[in-house]
Amino acid sequence: MSANRNVVVTGMGIVSPAGRGLTDAWNGVLSGKSAAAVDEDLAAYGTPVTIACRVPAFDPDVEAGRGAKRRLDRFTHLGVMAASDAVAHAGLGDPDGDEPDRIVATDPDRVGVMLGSGIGGAETWSDEYPRFLEKGPGRASPMFIPKMLSNTAAGTIAIRTGARGPNMTVNTACAAGASAIHLARDLIRAGSADVVLAGGVEAGITPLSISAFAQMGALSRNADAASASRPFDVDRDGFVMGEGAGVLVLESEEHARRRGATIYAVVAGAGASADAFHATAPPDDGGGAVLAIQRALDDAGIDPTTIGHLNAHGTSTPLNDAAEARAMRKVFGDHTDAIAVTSTKGVTGHLLGAAGAVEAIFAIQALREGLIPPTANLTTQDPDIALDVVAGEARRVDLEAVLSTSMGFGGQNAALILTRA
Repeated sequence: MSANRNVVVTGMGIVSPAGRGLTDAWNGVLSGKSAAAVDEDLAAYGTPVTIACRVPAFDPDVEAGRGAKRRLDRFTHLGVMAASDAVAHAGLGDPDGDEPDRIVATDPDRVGVMLGSGIGGAETWSDEYPRFLEKGPGRASPMFIPKMLSNTAAGTIAIRTGARGPNMTVNTACAAGASAIHLARDLIRAGSADVVLAGGVEAGITPLSISAFAQMGALSRNADAASASRPFDVDRDGFVMGEGAGVLVLESEEHARRRGATIYAVVAGAGASADAFHATAPPDDGGGAVLAIQRALDDAGIDPTTIGHLNAHGTSTPLNDAAEARAMRKVFGDHTDAIAVTSTKGVTGHLLGAAGAVEAIFAIQALREGLIPPTANLTTQDPDIALDVVAGEARRVDLEAVLSTSMGFGGQNAALILTRA
């Protein structure tokens, strides 16, 4: 199979603090209103930080299947919900059938699943270990292992959809969602699948994880939830933990056109790199991010001046935002000033392993509508961040190609370039 086989996006599903479903989530980030709030569970536990960005309330047994609340971790619930929406959006399932998520529009043997997650079943770990200590080994839950495994979401999606192609889970920490899209694109290019459900999922808001991130100094200590996540602002002091899932339907352009699918974007380029520098901090010059972005540009084979928008990793931490800005300047030079930048984490918080996929969806929406969401809570831009950051309200821009970047603990970097069909 040709290594140049074009890979396109034909469906998108999203569950985020900004909203459930593509329309609600997109309108949520366009509003520029933060989804952060004081979390009652965290407050009751007395964690050092009690602010988080939760997805809108849902019933797992309705959304993810009967018995899901008992059998599946929350991160799997979210992944199934996003995948279900993506399958429907792509027209792969049978909306009038008894199993609407079952793939009927193409050969399910040629449909894969590639999902990213940084933590996996965090809620299961948090709930079951204290119970184990209290009740003893004989009362360990037989559901513990399948609930907490990080590949359970991908496996459950395959069970629901009937997708029997390659099924994989990737963990590159906060770059995992973008890495999954990259690898799924490569599976299709190699001819190993015609369609791949690709994205990321995370549900890591637990007392232990929040306390650990707080002890690292990674989380915002801002007492006002609504303004705590403030990427690129001079007063940013850490990220706000979020949860969610984003799943894209990727397929070869030939396959998509043969079945008459709507094409929303082309995954034109993808790049990855390692900082090889530090377990949690990026190098000051953003050197690893530079490599990932440059590799994505080389892969896409486009002029850097074609890029008109960046959905930045922009976590709202002092080190990350500054390093990413320096990386952009090094790659794009004077053209950096012509790139409209946003970080949607000002609204959603940081979705960890789901961030790259959810933000790729937002980047595609910006490309389609020519509309850049504002960076929430950006009051005074850090003078050391020499980027054209959209703030206050959404901005109209005519776009040909967009860039979405992700960075993860361990020095993981991922970059995706998306273009018009």
